[in-house]
Amino acid sequence: MRVDLFDFDLPPERIALRPAKPRDAARMLVVDGESPFADRHVHDLPDLLRKGDVLVFNDTRVIPAQLEGTRGEARIGATLHKRIDLRRWQAFVRNAKRLKPGDQVAFPADVTAIAENRHEDGSWTLAFEGEEPVEVLLERAGRMPLPPYIAGKRETDAADASDYQTMFAREKGAVAAPTAALHFTPGLVERLDAAAIARETLTLHVGAGTFLPVKAEDTEEHRMHAEWGRIDAETADRLNAARAGGGRLIAVGTTSLRLLESAAGEDGVIRPFEGDTSIFITPGYRFKAIDGLMTNFHLPKSTLFMLVSALMGRERMQAVYARAIATEYRFYSYGDSSLLLP
Repeated sequence: MRVDLFDFDLPPERIALRPAKPRDAARMLVVDGESPFADRHVHDLPDLLRKGDVLVFNDTRVIPAQLEGTRGEARIGATLHKRIDLRRWQAFVRNAKRLKPGDQVAFPADVTAIAENRHEDGSWTLAFEGEEPVEVLLERAGRMPLPPYIAGKRETDAADASDYQTMFAREKGAVAAPTAALHFTPGLVERLDAAAIARETLTLHVGAGTFLPVKAEDTEEHRMHAEWGRIDAETADRLNAARAGGGRLIAVGTTSLRLLESAAGEDGVIRPFEGDTSIFITPGYRFKAIDGLMTNFHLPKSTLFMLVSALMGRERMQAVYARAIATEYRFYSYGDSSLLLP
């Protein structure tokens, strides 16, 4: 399909630079099949789901993967986006024309890395020197990797260390938050438990590729960056049992959805999964594992807007976004939410 079919005009003032306080006070646009749109709030979620439904969260934890350093006199910026092994990460590099294989890049706090090789997509392999775990080095030298549409408008500050981390964050390795779950609070979770709405977690380490624009003119020509994920056997069994018992699986965020769909067979059964996925979901895709999605509002012409268009229909989602813009919903990572029930 033509990528420009997924374009829309977004006024820059609709981009949220800070999250709602409290988190579950964020607005939520409910799109239930062909029913009229409903303006609700995230704290209404227990009233909108059914007993036996399952919310599926991503428990990845964002690491301070944004680094500023030097190679000689040249300033070098690096955003780590995928682990290769214990000491090597693939990274998007700013001012990469000043690098050549074998160069050492010096970051703050005596952290150094060797630029080993350049990939076809323009990213580099950085091999961190020393014996300390790379995560320890990043805690010293890195900062929270806010999305470019926020970082370009304000400086990262101390509040982002908690604001850009979900309450479920446990497994270190993401360089972008699974932002749909930023809206959840302990109080909301207690109310969901009381309503017999179950919770399950999986892990998908979100990469910085999630923010890259689609440069191709046709979706067939776009290639997704791979991300590592895991669903263990016990979780898969519980998800399958819940669905067999009539419960709906509601993915909290596109990252959870993409891993569930990667792990599901054509028979709709979710199987244990561990490894990379580069699944790219566009209209025409037949969903196998999920019955709904809670997600924030996404960028024009992005793979994520293509995904929600595949779930709900492209024309329907264009109407949803037009309504959200007209009624001043807040967009992107720190913005408001939507509940999509096809």
